Amino acid sequence: AKMADEGAMEPNVGAEPEPRGVPEPEQVVRNWQEGVDLCLGIYQHLKEYVPAVHCSGSDVKSPEDEQTYQILLQTLEWFLFGETPADGFAKLEQSNSSSQLCGRVFKGGETTYSCRDCAIDPTCVLCMDCFQNSVHRNHRYKMNSSYGGGFCDCGDVEAWKTGPACKKHEHGASEDTVNPANQLPVALAERAQQLFTIIFRYIVDMLIWTEDKELPLGLQPREKTDSYFCVLFNDEQHSFEHVIYSLQRSLGCSQREAQNYTTLIDKEGRRAVKHGSLHSCQETKLEVFNITNSVFQSPLRVEILHSTVVSHQTFALRLLLWLNQVISYSAGLRQIFCEVVLNQEPGSDQPCLISKFMLADAKLWKGARKVFHELIVCSLLMETEYKRLFAIEFITHYKQLQLEFVEDDHDRNVSVTAQSVQIFTVPTLARHLIEEHDALKIIIETIIELFSEHMDNGKLHFQSYSQDKLFRKQMVLYDLKYLLISKPPLWTDRQREHFLEGFKTFLKLLKSMQNMEPVNRQIGQHLEIEPEWEPAFTIQMLLKCILSMIQEWCASDEQVLLRAYKECHRVLSQCSNECNQRNARKQLNTLTMCGHSISLKRYLVSREPVSIHIPLSRLLAGLHVHLNKSGAIDKLEEFVPPSEFQVEKLMDYPLRCLVLLSQVSADMWRRNGFSLVNQVFCYRNVKWREEMFDKDIIMLQIAASIMDPNQFLMFVLARFELFEVFSKSPVPRNKDVIQQTNVLIEEFLHLIIMVVGERYVPGVGLVKKDEVTLREVIHLLCIEPMPHSELAKSLPENENNETGLENVIHQVATFKKPGLSGHGVYELKPEYLKYFNLFFYHYYKSQQTKAEDDQKKRKKQANSNEALPPPLPPQFFSTFVKVTNILNCDILMLVLRTVLQRAVDSTGRLWSEAMVQKTLHLICIALQEEQSQLEGGVAEEDVTFDVYLKATRVGSSAVNAESILSLLEKLKHVHQLDAQKDMINWTLQMFDAVKKLREKSSPCSVTETGSQKTNETIQDKDKAERKRKAEAAKLYRQKIMAQMSAMQKNFIESNKHLYEKVTEAPRPGTIRTEEDSVPTTEDSGVALGPMQGATATEKIILTCILCQEEQEVKTDEMAMVLAACVQRSTALSKNRSRTVTNLGDNYDPIIMHSDLSCGTHVGSCGHVMHATCWQKYFEAVQNSTRNRLHAELSFDLENGEFLCPLCKALCNTVMPVIPMQAHNLDSKDTETIAQMLTLPRWLQNVSARIAGLNISDTKEKESKLIQVSSVSWKNPVEFRSILSFGVQSPIVYSKSIVEMLQLFATAVYRVGLKVAPNEADARVPVMAWGACAFTIQSTENMLNDEDKVLFGSLPDRQGISLKAVLQFAASQRAVASPRVIQKHLTRLMSVFVPQMDVEDTWSILDIDFYHLLISLVLAFPSLYWEETVELQPSDISCAFNNLYLFHLVTMAHIVQILLTSTTDCPMEQDGEESEETQSATELYETLREYTSRSLECKPHGWYLWNCVKCGITPFLRSSTLFFNYLLGVPPPEELSKDSSEGQFEALCYYLALPTNLFKLFQEYKDTVFPLLQRWCSDSSVQSFLKGDRTTVRYPRERNQLMELPDDYSSILNQGCQYKCSRSSDDETKNLALCMFCGAMLCSQSACCREEVNGEEFGACAAHAINCGSGLGMFLRIRECQVLLLAGKNRGCFIPAPYLDDYGETDQLLKRGNPLHLCTERYKKLEQLWQQHRILEEITRNQDANQIVFAFEWQQF
Repeated sequence: AKMADEGAMEPNVGAEPEPRGVPEPEQVVRNWQEGVDLCLGIYQHLKEYVPAVHCSGSDVKSPEDEQTYQILLQTLEWFLFGETPADGFAKLEQSNSSSQLCGRVFKGGETTYSCRDCAIDPTCVLCMDCFQNSVHRNHRYKMNSSYGGGFCDCGDVEAWKTGPACKKHEHGASEDTVNPANQLPVALAERAQQLFTIIFRYIVDMLIWTEDKELPLGLQPREKTDSYFCVLFNDEQHSFEHVIYSLQRSLGCSQREAQNYTTLIDKEGRRAVKHGSLHSCQETKLEVFNITNSVFQSPLRVEILHSTVVSHQTFALRLLLWLNQVISYSAGLRQIFCEVVLNQEPGSDQPCLISKFMLADAKLWKGARKVFHELIVCSLLMETEYKRLFAIEFITHYKQLQLEFVEDDHDRNVSVTAQSVQIFTVPTLARHLIEEHDALKIIIETIIELFSEHMDNGKLHFQSYSQDKLFRKQMVLYDLKYLLISKPPLWTDRQREHFLEGFKTFLKLLKSMQNMEPVNRQIGQHLEIEPEWEPAFTIQMLLKCILSMIQEWCASDEQVLLRAYKECHRVLSQCSNECNQRNARKQLNTLTMCGHSISLKRYLVSREPVSIHIPLSRLLAGLHVHLNKSGAIDKLEEFVPPSEFQVEKLMDYPLRCLVLLSQVSADMWRRNGFSLVNQVFCYRNVKWREEMFDKDIIMLQIAASIMDPNQFLMFVLARFELFEVFSKSPVPRNKDVIQQTNVLIEEFLHLIIMVVGERYVPGVGLVKKDEVTLREVIHLLCIEPMPHSELAKSLPENENNETGLENVIHQVATFKKPGLSGHGVYELKPEYLKYFNLFFYHYYKSQQTKAEDDQKKRKKQANSNEALPPPLPPQFFSTFVKVTNILNCDILMLVLRTVLQRAVDSTGRLWSEAMVQKTLHLICIALQEEQSQLEGGVAEEDVTFDVYLKATRVGSSAVNAESILSLLEKLKHVHQLDAQKDMINWTLQMFDAVKKLREKSSPCSVTETGSQKTNETIQDKDKAERKRKAEAAKLYRQKIMAQMSAMQKNFIESNKHLYEKVTEAPRPGTIRTEEDSVPTTEDSGVALGPMQGATATEKIILTCILCQEEQEVKTDEMAMVLAACVQRSTALSKNRSRTVTNLGDNYDPIIMHSDLSCGTHVGSCGHVMHATCWQKYFEAVQNSTRNRLHAELSFDLENGEFLCPLCKALCNTVMPVIPMQAHNLDSKDTETIAQMLTLPRWLQNVSARIAGLNISDTKEKESKLIQVSSVSWKNPVEFRSILSFGVQSPIVYSKSIVEMLQLFATAVYRVGLKVAPNEADARVPVMAWGACAFTIQSTENMLNDEDKVLFGSLPDRQGISLKAVLQFAASQRAVASPRVIQKHLTRLMSVFVPQMDVEDTWSILDIDFYHLLISLVLAFPSLYWEETVELQPSDISCAFNNLYLFHLVTMAHIVQILLTSTTDCPMEQDGEESEETQSATELYETLREYTSRSLECKPHGWYLWNCVKCGITPFLRSSTLFFNYLLGVPPPEELSKDSSEGQFEALCYYLALPTNLFKLFQEYKDTVFPLLQRWCSDSSVQSFLKGDRTTVRYPRERNQLMELPDDYSSILNQGCQYKCSRSSDDETKNLALCMFCGAMLCSQSACCREEVNGEEFGACAAHAINCGSGLGMFLRIRECQVLLLAGKNRGCFIPAPYLDDYGETDQLLKRGNPLHLCTERYKKLEQLWQQHRILEEITRNQDANQIVFAFEWQQF
């Protein structure tokens, strides 16, 4: 389709001559071979015959161009093979062995699979086909969505630990067999080399050609024409809408054309949008520039290219695709191609062709890049040797490529730099590149160079930066991570040197980060501009894995580890020295405490700059731990002499960070704004803490293991600025400062607890990796039970994104399955509670409080001691053992004693409960340590650890200081510490235990038992005391309860009058009915005919939910209304495609088709209001929401929608509540009438009445023209004979009720027919009856589906709503004129009364008889209306009318069932002969007779009876519900029982039917047989019996959602294989599966958009209009979520009914775990549809997730 705007084309301006017919390939090839210069020959040919390109917004190439391309390519193939291409390719295929590598290139959005058990790293992925055929299908796999550009690793032995190839590829040739290039015929190989060289050079030259107006030599045309293209290029800055708008304005084209252009530009990267002379193209370029250039955005990129340049570039792209195809035929050709593109011309300084192409990558457009990258994957990366050579080229130009990528504005997946993942993740290749080509150094130097613009005084500083560019720079860090994925199994000297070379460069990078972006505490004034903090943390997050991997590499070789440590220490010392030089003027201060002193330079975190970024210090700490673990620490002195070690300098920076953390907790930095709060949060967050917070703690542990413990503590106290707090007596200070000091002391104590107690790091404590994870999980589950995903999120990940959770979770926790919503959670096993440490160092404050409360609650429930003592820690590594000396040193004793002293003295506010709690914890740790040393069997005099002695000795520092032990005794009496009593007792018990051990004289074991006994007796006493208290509390509670109930009785007795009234009032918004007692003899349990049971008037008392006033509902008083929702529904139909989309004004709804293709459903939440209250509420809602422009409403006011004031359910109308009237039959009259009024007599009366009405109707019309004589009347006696069986005056409704009936009737009419409201339309009553019938059918369907009993299982709200709908349908005479209803009745009766002159002829097969029954019963009273008086049939008349109408309809339905269900009957005899079977056979014979023997087979009677019984049951059940709610006659008990026995008989009894239904035909033989004859002779019945048409079978097949496979990967597979017939490209689509009918649709895709009534709809929204009458439920396959749609602007997403093994849904497949169908949730979705709750679900969802910007749901 060329552009419609002729001006844009300018076809006559110097248009090029079209190429003449291309000569035959054979002739051309002969000329080439005879010529001297092959290159010249090919170029001449291309110059002559490459076709001109046309400018069009279509994706489809013209057939002529396509033909020309084919001939040109065939010519090249002829040359290559020297014979017909077809033969050449056939021979190649025969000789080619299949490859072991799959190499399928992924499209964007395609599903890929990774195996967590077998993949070397997470980048190793399989395509769908390979995965389905591999062993990994049964492993722990992960599903992901590809960004596009990667390829399948199936067959690559280096990518998988086991199962490298799937079944398809395991028999492929491995690469070390014979070289395939040698197997090709020599001539073919030579020609291939010549051709590939010329062609690829042509491609490269053309695609990287920069001269827009000229062509290279050899291709220049003889004469140059003035024919140019205006080419628009894609970028990632401008939105789709902006480009469409700009094109419309600059080209003057239509919106559809502009859309097409924009889509193609986005897909291909560029598109010619204008063809004409140079001048006209320049004008267009200027126009686009002016429209799109703004302050905020650069203009769209437009180039003007000569048409021949565009033609050759288009052909070059086509050649690239052709090359890709050709080399895929043969491994030999592939190798020749690789050689050609990697071959550097001897003596030339030009890079090889592939490098040339790579270096120009950033200048190419998107389409060219994609094809080029695919070619790289399919050629160079499929051969190991060429992959290595390509990798060398890649690393050689790495820096330049990355620098260009940063300046580029295309996504990474269309950049050649994305190929790094294919190269660096191959372990052997990565190690080769490090060893031979300095890859590590090159990548790190690239990082340093990229970050150089952010350097400030040698330190990184991100203040003004471009987010996009920074993101691109960070990509290089991913490459570094890929390179380090697998450590070398054996080190060579060369490897060591090159790795350390890279390591030194890495230290340069870290040096520029050491102390970067320091912060200063704001004093007085709040910070004005928040500094940027995120970039630094983003880089730290990416470095986390790299740092741990570099440490792993170093640790794998002792020599490397020691040299790396030395280098790291050297650089860190340099940094410290530089800082010291800056602070050279500072004096050394000497601090003294408890007789110990230390000299250090004054530095205050609260006054001077401090940085949270100290990666060098942390790296050194990590390497130190590895030295410990490997035992190489003994050789450290050779590399770093002790004199140079200077541990105080090393620990200073980490300590400053920890002090900063504490001061932020103490609110000292609150004027520094949120940036600091966020930094401190991240510092401890799971994503960063391993290489930040944890390493700082380790560095302090290293220092504590080397320094004197007293000096260590003095150093820490000095940095905490707490030295004077403990060395001098307290000075009165203001409240804030005291509060800050208290928090700092708490934090100081917490730090000491961490330094001494945190040993769960392999290399610090004697623990393994799994034990560390185990402990983390225990502490997470101590907070609360957690789902798997939350646990995984809270654990640190390694470089392969694994947390190790699966290895330990089943050991410590039990899994609790999820219910219908929510997720499965893990609960901690009770035996692991003993490992809980209240001061676990990874807890945030909130988590610690929650965990503490939870643990205390558990202990309280178990009636045990509430103390939370420290668990026994693992042993320290030998080199860290000295850390425990801190617990034993004088200064810690002083600190602990001071805290306790202040608590005992309760001096002012100088202490806090948390402080005491931490002090007790520390004392317990110290005593545990002493106990374990004493129990170790060492002689007492050899145990140097003497906490006990120091704690019991009276303090020496102050004159009247007490011992810690005596202070603890006194603490018990400090009432503020009641919560800590148990802990104080526990500590005192520990003292006792240690005392016993110290005093031991007998062997060890005796003392142990002694100490245990003491402990036990204390505990026993404790337990007994608790038990006594619990018993006392229980008795007290019982006494109080008894007193209260006595008082209550007393009150009821004295206020009886009040109480009686209260019991009458029901709860708000519910209905209570009181029926006057009727003698049981009359309560016959039959609803129809002479035996009809009597019922009393219903008494309904309701409370309005708005004004809370109570009212009895009466027909002559103000109306009370139920909030209701009317909606169209296809939920009961199997034939949803038949829905009439635009019903309009001509549609006649009088008869419902038997397939129930679209009904009207009425639902209600059951909440009641006064009509006036509701009107006020609705007006208020209208007024308040008109002004709410900012938020999207979940309801549509224009359509009368509102939310129920109480439950917020969506409603679109209200329906009045009308009480049931009393019915009582006089038995004498009934008997008399029963004898007189037989069915034939009744039919005669009805016919006469209807005929009379019709005549009177025509008489009225004609009376003005002709005087009609009375002879034309039928006998007036006969006309009125129907009235003689009893009439009564009708109930009069109040004005308010009539108004509400009118309102509701109009709503049903408007929604059901999709028309404008019109109260006077004749179809209003018909729609009301239809809505009533359909709603009851839906209810019966639901009850049957859920196997519930017919009566007693419906929720109150549904019962109320059904009753209201029915009473509304029955009172249509108040809304429509009786003449209208009479006309409808006349048409309806024509099914049974043939002689009426009505044109309607309906086939018995096409009528839904239940709808017909309801319309007949509810319309029938209109026959009694006289012109002057309104009359109603009496109760007796009603009983007979209903009985005969019901019998007639039932017989018609039986015939319908028999006609449709006898086609596939079994031949053998299964059932017994009975009365029913005989009657069935007789009736069937009659039918055969009337259908002229078209009913061929003569099935067994038992089979026929079975068909009828099953087929009619839903009809009978629905009729029972109808008559019960209409008349109020209580049903038989069997219908409220669960068993299915006697159900059918009970239904028949209630409906006055014989249990042998065929008796009806015998009883009414004379009346019915003429009807049978008429029904059977109908033409559509005949055509159905001949097989020319289909119809509904009974019982109707129930609707169910589409069956979904158990494994979600099967659905993904289905989606992968689906090809959209409307789409020409092979891009992956966003597929959605309609869950109603199973149709696969391209959601949000241009290919499947549809126009409905002039509006554009997405595929799902358009499909839902027909399939669900506007409602839709779609499974979005790629997102694993269900899309619910309702109309144009309503929808929501809910999780798909698939759960992983941990009981969690996975929307958007973020976690990617294997998913399996959850049948309960699937059933819940089905109920959502069947019970018409989709609309309600959407509204609730939209209300819960308030979206500020409207979602365009119709675009899905």
